[in-house]
Amino acid sequence: MSDNQNISSQANTDTTVQVSVPVELQIKNPNITRQFSRRQAMQWVMAAMAVISVDRVAENASGNAADAKSALDAAGAAGGDVAAAGYGVDPKLAEAHQPGAFWPLTMNDAQKKTSIALCDAIIPEDDLGPAASDVGVPEMLDEWISAPYPNQVADRPIILDGLAWIDVESRKRFNVVFTDLKVDQKNAICDDICFTRTAKPEFRKAAVFFTKFRTLSASAYYSTPAGWKAVGYVGNIPLPKFEGPPKAVLDKLGVTQTVVD
Repeated sequence: MSDNQNISSQANTDTTVQVSVPVELQIKNPNITRQFSRRQAMQWVMAAMAVISVDRVAENASGNAADAKSALDAAGAAGGDVAAAGYGVDPKLAEAHQPGAFWPLTMNDAQKKTSIALCDAIIPEDDLGPAASDVGVPEMLDEWISAPYPNQVADRPIILDGLAWIDVESRKRFNVVFTDLKVDQKNAICDDICFTRTAKPEFRKAAVFFTKFRTLSASAYYSTPAGWKAVGYVGNIPLPKFEGPPKAVLDKLGVTQTVVD
């Protein structure tokens, strides 16, 4: 699990900035703070929503109100305020907002620590880029499950129950919580739940959680500049002059460049 472009079995999914006034968010080490703006966190939430929504088009098209109510009830039972109004159709992202300004955040300190440890087990620091926690992925996950929208509300109990399960499993196997495990011990647990189709019956529910957590983590990570760099994404960069497609590409396609200055 040392390659952000090929993040081992745990990171291969089953399914598929501009910064305003910053606020301080605790990152990994309680003695160190990194600054991420509320605007940046919201940009990541929106980007992840676009990725995750692809898997839910058919589900949403059914308009099943009973499922939405069930998700709200489950999220309420798991903890957290599901009555927040959200950020509306025209959020003022250029303004500075403190965490919890749009909706109350969900995770407690223990859940945050477990989330950080699991994020970094899935996407660790390596030669291609920083660890997931160093670019704010755990903060985005907390924002995601705290949002008062049906998809996010449905994900809340999955994530919270899963974080609780992984600590219980860690104590059961190694007598400490997941955060305090060695790398190989974390990997051993992750390997047992990395795919729903291959997980043993006793790990099937945990595998559903892991798939969701991994998908959200990867969506957040690869929506950041560090994530783009890790996969070689350049983005829209203005060129002083366009020379046309590279000759190697033209040769491979068997075509000739006919556009000239």
